[in-house]
Amino acid sequence: MPEFAEKNHHACQRRAALALLLLCSGLAFASPGHAASYPVKPVRFIVPNGMGGSTDLVARSVAQKMSDSLGQQIVVDNRPGSGGILGTEIVARSAADGYTLLMGTIGNLAISPNLYKKLGYDPVRDFAPVTQLAASAYVLIVHPAVPAQSVRDFITLAKAKPGAVNYASAGSGTGSHLTMELFKSVAGIDVVHVPYKGGTPGLNDLIGGHVQAFFNGIPSTVPQVRANRLRALAVTTAQRSTALPEVPTLAEAGFAAAESTSWTALVVPAGTPRDIIGRLHREAVKALSSPETRQRLMNYGAEPVGGTPEQFSAYLKRELVKWGDVIMRSGARVN
Repeated sequence: MPEFAEKNHHACQRRAALALLLLCSGLAFASPGHAASYPVKPVRFIVPNGMGGSTDLVARSVAQKMSDSLGQQIVVDNRPGSGGILGTEIVARSAADGYTLLMGTIGNLAISPNLYKKLGYDPVRDFAPVTQLAASAYVLIVHPAVPAQSVRDFITLAKAKPGAVNYASAGSGTGSHLTMELFKSVAGIDVVHVPYKGGTPGLNDLIGGHVQAFFNGIPSTVPQVRANRLRALAVTTAQRSTALPEVPTLAEAGFAAAESTSWTALVVPAGTPRDIIGRLHREAVKALSSPETRQRLMNYGAEPVGGTPEQFSAYLKRELVKWGDVIMRSGARVN
């Protein structure tokens, strides 16, 4: 009997241990942070720019396709303000569970950290890269009433009236702001910065003639140029844009040193589980590879990129150095 009791006791222990193991495994599998079950609810994709702008158009194109693959809605949440800082800080403070994504841009991840002495986030420490989404040129656009048909004309006008020409930006610290600051230092002109809460209000005021110029992203610029509401003088990339092939580059005008590329990327809060990052990466790259999304982005003048998290991490570090140098040389300040 004692031997039987002892065997029965050990059997009970084994059953209890097995039950505990199965319980723990079940809890781990059911956890929303586990890639096998992720996502179990809608995902919020914060875009720190206004609706209708270049960044927003890219975000919505990718989010729509990713929603289909993930089986959950990805809700694009526009949080413009302070050159993208407000929306970025929200994501930096969010739970690292894969349910809050950030649209990273040249402005909020590469320029603002160099431009502001105090930020509520660090672009490398507080975020984990998923993938670079797209890259495109900025376009120097002016109101049709501005007497400039070329980059050289614009420079002549600005030099003839120092401080009289105003330029819009999507906000202090954004790519559109620092691209003009770079161009100013290269061209030797004095034009006045008018920051907006996103590219769309700046674009609308340019169309209305309240400001004279804007280095805007291609996606939201093309329709306005095609409708003759605005005049495009140059693109900022080394090659002409397929969306505006008739528009010369700054290099063709003799200002290759002012080259600038607008880019977007998908990032998540630091500490997000690697398997969830892997899932998001696969779905984002799949979305970028789909003919429908690729064509839509190309129509906007945005070139799909993709790539690994490690590749974007290295690229971001190079951009931080580049724009830090630009800011130091140009003496740019936030308004």
